[in-house]
Amino acid sequence: MLRMAAPFKSLALTSSLQRANSRHMAITSLSPQQLRNAADLKERIDALQEQLEEILGGTTAYAAQTAPMAGVPKKRRMSAAGRAAISAAAKPSWEKFRGEARNPSNGAQKTKRNMSPAARARLSALAKARWKKARASGKSTL
Repeated sequence: MLRMAAPFKSLALTSSLQRANSRHMAITSLSPQQLRNAADLKERIDALQEQLEEILGGTTAYAAQTAPMAGVPKKRRMSAAGRAAISAAAKPSWEKFRGEARNPSNGAQKTKRNMSPAARARLSALAKARWKKARASGKSTL
């Protein structure tokens, strides 16, 4: 007896769902007269909504929901002057970061570092001594 109750229960649920769905007719199943009546109702609702907004002095929740692109902020665009100002401010920062001066006309050109002949001779003597020791121990690389 319990087994038979389950199928009947699902039938009752199915029929109640069908009744609930039948209340909301598909727009394709409406007659032209019903569509015209629905459009007229919608126009009257919108007109009344506008009157309500005028009385209350602002937008209502309904208007916010039905407005196109409601809640989507307007895309902000930067002017050419704004882009130029940001670019001009960023260039010195990047030059400092890279350690280079791209505009030598402003006097910030890198100076070449020169080594004195005595310092160069001292480093050369040290390198030759390292290589002499490495070759004596049979190495071909340091």
